Amino acid sequence: MRVSSLAIFAGSMGILPDVSAQEIASEKAKFKVEVIAEGLENPWGLAKLPDGSLLVTERPGRVRLITPDGKLQPPLDGIPEVRAKGQGGMLDVALHPDYQKNGWVYLSYSTAIDDTGHTKIIRGRIKGNVFVDQEVIFDPPSSEYTAANHHFGSRIVFDGNGYLFFSIGDRGTPPDPKNNAQKLDVVAGKIHRIHDDGRIPKDNPFYSKGGSARTIWSYGNRNAQGLKIHPKTGVLWETEHGPRGGDELNIIEKGKNYGWPLVSYGINYNGKAFTDKTEAPGMEAPVIHWTPSIGVAGIDFYFGDKFPDWNGNLFVTGLAHKKVIRVEINDQNQVTHQEILLENSGRLRDVRSFDDGFLYLVYDDPGKVVKLVPAG
Repeated sequence: MRVSSLAIFAGSMGILPDVSAQEIASEKAKFKVEVIAEGLENPWGLAKLPDGSLLVTERPGRVRLITPDGKLQPPLDGIPEVRAKGQGGMLDVALHPDYQKNGWVYLSYSTAIDDTGHTKIIRGRIKGNVFVDQEVIFDPPSSEYTAANHHFGSRIVFDGNGYLFFSIGDRGTPPDPKNNAQKLDVVAGKIHRIHDDGRIPKDNPFYSKGGSARTIWSYGNRNAQGLKIHPKTGVLWETEHGPRGGDELNIIEKGKNYGWPLVSYGINYNGKAFTDKTEAPGMEAPVIHWTPSIGVAGIDFYFGDKFPDWNGNLFVTGLAHKKVIRVEINDQNQVTHQEILLENSGRLRDVRSFDDGFLYLVYDDPGKVVKLVPAG
């Protein structure tokens, strides 16, 4: 059994320290935190354009460019209206792998029908400061919209072979056998796989299973806000929120059931257990779990020349415990070591490693984008 946990995340939640410009010595690198842009409102996702500009989403419903010299531009025009309630709003952003040829930018967000919402994926192009040529890539069935304001997911990742993976949370249904995550006929509580233009691959695991949502790649996923394909191995890694405890790091495989809510290392928010099982036949165990919950969010693997001793490490962000975790993984996909970085510096929503070799962090609160640069 490959499950392990790290239960060392209790820490003071007082005044946030100013870590900018400080030299920080971690186990394998010395770095400084350089602020790229601040004054953002709940930034969520980040992408880097070929010219060095950054594209950042803000949950209330905005998408902005940050110029290479750090100037925050006005919000793009033409962005669709979002249902910005609770955890919903404008969520992730990703560039098509052939962006330089086709210019496609993908967005995930919570959309509305009357006073209900769900997670939608679109793509478009940026011309000037306008989002144009918009196409719907994934539109959830209208029958599945709900008034719940949480567990939308949603991360977007491409595998380099024309497939797009994305996550949708269980939309907050109770932790019992009727939870959406265990239902193959609904899209909530799943990792999905489609073509880059929205077509559904015929080799998806439930494509031919009558009554099932054909986009499903895996199920039993509570609320995945981290999704990344390892650039060397092609393995799809995922982080998902547990309730009170049981945040998970998973390897996502075709057609597998990841157990929520039939197995879990967490308990309900009222302090009561909803299951006595942490594992069960036919359900995938997490690689590791974090208990108590760290509010696990975005993840990325680092490969670059600025921090050579970090190459191959997975970086994990935490909202509730306000930290970044550096995770070492061996050739058998086992976690061998974890290190906490930037503890209590703010609510961290995402981490991105781009081709410039720096490591970028997205702070939900205070709303800003920073990058880690070598020191010393």
